[in-house]
Amino acid sequence: MQDKPKKQSTDHGYYVLGVKIMLDMGFSIAVPAVAAALLGQYLDEKYDRAPLFIILLLVNAFLISARIIITKAKRYGKEYENLDK
Repeated sequence: MQDKPKKQSTDHGYYVLGVKIMLDMGFSIAVPAVAAALLGQYLDEKYDRAPLFIILLLVNAFLISARIIITKAKRYGKEYENLDK
């Protein structure tokens, strides 16, 4: 009697994609926010305009992050649809 080769679980691909999305989206939010906060704090101290620059740069970081997230969500949506094909 021959043993059939075990078929790899299809759940593995979903888990890998989920972790990939989580890390990618996390960095897409954290990097612009941290950069904006650091630069805003520096500019506020340099020009004595607290909290003007930090607020402006954090709002800008929010808009940039939102655009990045929307673009990546569309790309990951297509990748998710093609997972079982």
